[in-house]
Amino acid sequence: MAVLIDFLSQGSAQPQHRPWPRAVVEPDLWSEAARRLGVGEWSLLGLWAEARAVHMALLDEASGEIGIASLGCPDGRYPSVGLHHPPAIRLERAIRSLFGLEPDGLPDQRPWLDHGNWDLRHPLAAEPRSTPIDKGYAFLPVEGEGLHQIPVGPVHAGIIEPGHFRFTANGETVVRLEERLGYVHKGIEGLMAGATVAAAARLAARTSGDSTVACGLAFARAVEAALGAEVPPRAVLLRALMAEMERIANHLGDFGAICNDASFSLMLAHCAVLRERVLRAANGVFGHRLMRDRIVPGGVSTDVDREGVAAIRAVAAEVGARLPALVDLYDNTTSLQDRTALTGILKPALACQYAAGGYVGRASGRKFDARKAPGYAPYDGLDFSVPTLEDGDVNARVWIRIREIEQSLSLIAQLLDRLPEGPTRIDLPAATETREGMALVEGFRGDILVWLKVAPDGTVARCHLRDPSWFQWPLLEAVIEGNIVADFPLCNKSFNCSYSGHDL
Repeated sequence: MAVLIDFLSQGSAQPQHRPWPRAVVEPDLWSEAARRLGVGEWSLLGLWAEARAVHMALLDEASGEIGIASLGCPDGRYPSVGLHHPPAIRLERAIRSLFGLEPDGLPDQRPWLDHGNWDLRHPLAAEPRSTPIDKGYAFLPVEGEGLHQIPVGPVHAGIIEPGHFRFTANGETVVRLEERLGYVHKGIEGLMAGATVAAAARLAARTSGDSTVACGLAFARAVEAALGAEVPPRAVLLRALMAEMERIANHLGDFGAICNDASFSLMLAHCAVLRERVLRAANGVFGHRLMRDRIVPGGVSTDVDREGVAAIRAVAAEVGARLPALVDLYDNTTSLQDRTALTGILKPALACQYAAGGYVGRASGRKFDARKAPGYAPYDGLDFSVPTLEDGDVNARVWIRIREIEQSLSLIAQLLDRLPEGPTRIDLPAATETREGMALVEGFRGDILVWLKVAPDGTVARCHLRDPSWFQWPLLEAVIEGNIVADFPLCNKSFNCSYSGHDL
């Protein structure tokens, strides 16, 4: 098995990239990396493009090494990664939509983010086109007797975002689900190009509203890596405090919503109350319910006083006191267990192949948490565990959320106990030349990747943000097969993938 860093040493190292190595490689080395992904030697962390280049972030889970392979595309083409490694297919389809770069051998040539409604085709390409694509979209065929299709969306009941789900079923049993996303594409990467770091940070924090802290933290850490900035210790702990409060609020919301989709609305009511308590505490302490824009490159934009510390301790104590009874209620309600247990099973091998992060991966045995490995401050000095299960069903994904709430409560106590005095923000160093940075941050859904270039004038030349949902949405298609149509809401909510974070 090739060591990742040794493999990248065969390319041309880019010393301006931090903290992990990036190398420009030749097409044969790029294809070799794709083949190694395909046989499971490495995991794919991200795949993105510039106008005339593609980049691939790789993880060697055995050694913990991370590296980026880059390939120039002077003729607008590159060897497909998805040809060897299916998790790359949608990422390459997105690259085609945005940049017009052609992956040679890509198994699925259909557009992904571009639905034919944009004024420009390939809007981020060196030379965008004005000719729109055909608005038709051919879903994959399914053959067999007694099959029928059920189209759902893109507009759904309630307040969830748009996405189209095409079910093929035999009676009530789903034999195939195919998703079509991209309806909430916002052009974030295009808007970031040329923006100031401060303006781009605000865009990053709005990539997925329920993960605004995690996205903001990932962007800030990428900028700080690029510029070599050292954030004050108090700011580091305050960032983690916000991240754990965000994690608790979202896990509580999901816990109740999953039970509600199994017709157990009582749990939704109890969890909604606790989630609201956390959000009100965040608003009182940080000035915003979702803590949006409170993490900025260089530190944080707000501090916590003694009353704020007491308020966070109080809400953590309330959640910790009321959670056990809710867990017992969930575990001892037979009708609820009948719906969640053995439903929507994600096999460990598939979770590993797609490098599924967060509760989706951990419920299927993949023990990856960016706070642990590669790790980052202050988590490298805190005591917490990463819960995992092997069952891979809806029930397992519920239990991972429960255990993560417990771990986050412990982390909040440790952070408050260790919170030092001192400044909460520094001025960023000037960029005298093009600098590059990457960060990997653990959000409530899983690992969020941000890669960027800072131009000599201090603006963002290019930024890519990869939400964990990119590697989770395809797995939702897999877990629903063989289940009944009525169980899709349960499976879907147990994944709770982000539409907005995916569509960019």
